[in-house]
Amino acid sequence: MAKKIIKISSEKNQAKYRQIIQSVVNSITDGLIKKGDKIPSINETATEFNLSRDTVMLAFNELKARGILGAIPGKGYFVESDNVDIVKRVMLVFDELNTFKDELYNAFIDNLPEDTHVDIYFHHFDINVFSSLLKERAGKYSAYVIMPANLSGILPVIEMLPNDKVYILDRMIDELHAYPVIYQSFDEDMYNGLNAAYPLLKKYTKVILAYPGGKEPEGFLTGFEQFCSDKKVKYEVYDQIKNKPIKKGEVYILPTDRMLINLVKRCWEMGLKIGEDVGVISINDSALKEVVASGISTISTDFKEMGKTLADFVENKKTGAVKNVSRFIQRNSL
Repeated sequence: MAKKIIKISSEKNQAKYRQIIQSVVNSITDGLIKKGDKIPSINETATEFNLSRDTVMLAFNELKARGILGAIPGKGYFVESDNVDIVKRVMLVFDELNTFKDELYNAFIDNLPEDTHVDIYFHHFDINVFSSLLKERAGKYSAYVIMPANLSGILPVIEMLPNDKVYILDRMIDELHAYPVIYQSFDEDMYNGLNAAYPLLKKYTKVILAYPGGKEPEGFLTGFEQFCSDKKVKYEVYDQIKNKPIKKGEVYILPTDRMLINLVKRCWEMGLKIGEDVGVISINDSALKEVVASGISTISTDFKEMGKTLADFVENKKTGAVKNVSRFIQRNSL
């Protein structure tokens, strides 16, 4: 069986492990093997062609990462997929689904080659879900993109993955400093965004940040408080907005879309005009905020740019840390 499925020639100017990969791909496309069929083991292949186990394992691991081969402990390797057109498979782990994550995801996909397949998962800020996702899929992907959010103690879990295939997204975390990262500087972005909006904030009596904590980055709060202190701006921090009074002359900075919707509805009910009676700044931009209440001003990272940079990192196996661009976008709500 080994001779039929795997063919290696010393005359070919191609690495042996590449010949193994191409042989398996050719055997699938030629109909010699199909989904579910077992293939020769690492030991059988190494012995048949006088190769080291490491050479054969390198080839089999790449075929696993492309989703072509699967493995069952004690039983060996088998054909998991006959889709040999996929050269690279990426595991993308987000914290949760929302509008701006969708924008990031689409930009990421649009800037990857067509032969790259991306599977998306969500850990929902649950360390157990996060651990299970990675444990079950370790070794099955060419690259792992991880948005850790506020999860702590995740280094031992991530260390199960090949360290040259891991990319961290959105947050700079000390224990993950060894991995490539595209990140937001939440305190700096909040401070600079408010500084850009400062001429517009002057006409209001107070600036209020709704900060529930939990999954929200602490940098939002520290950047906000530093700005208000430096500029001598009167401010207040609410843990939520729905049960707080909405007052004329105040500006509200809202980190979630749910809070934004609640405030807009209450302003309508109270006859308060957004952009005149009260000001609104939403965190994280989206197309919908261009039209809600005649336009909502935002402080936001550029999610399209983040997706584009991420694709460049994954495709070209880049290392290092890149801070994603953030800006204040003025609309009629301020």
